Amino acid sequence: MAMAERHNTIVCSFDSASPRITAWDIHEWIYPTLKILDYVVQMVQIEGIRRQECIKLINTEKVKETLREMAMQLDYKYPIGEIFKVTVE
Repeated sequence: MAMAERHNTIVCSFDSASPRITAWDIHEWIYPTLKILDYVVQMVQIEGIRRQECIKLINTEKVKETLREMAMQLDYKYPIGEIFKVTVE
């Protein structure tokens, strides 16, 4: 993936061994974990084969602010209780 093609986007890369995740699961994960409000999110794209979720925000400042306020690696807890690492860039 060429990062230059993605403007105002946060990419969440899930562990390659993790189960597939649904769009609803991502929606429910964005605010509590990333603290991104609904009005700031323009689009969420799931790239299942790469195990990535691309979250496009309204502007570059919101991306920078979000990345400044969080760790670059987070946990995602699946409904079945398994926890996998997520890298955020």
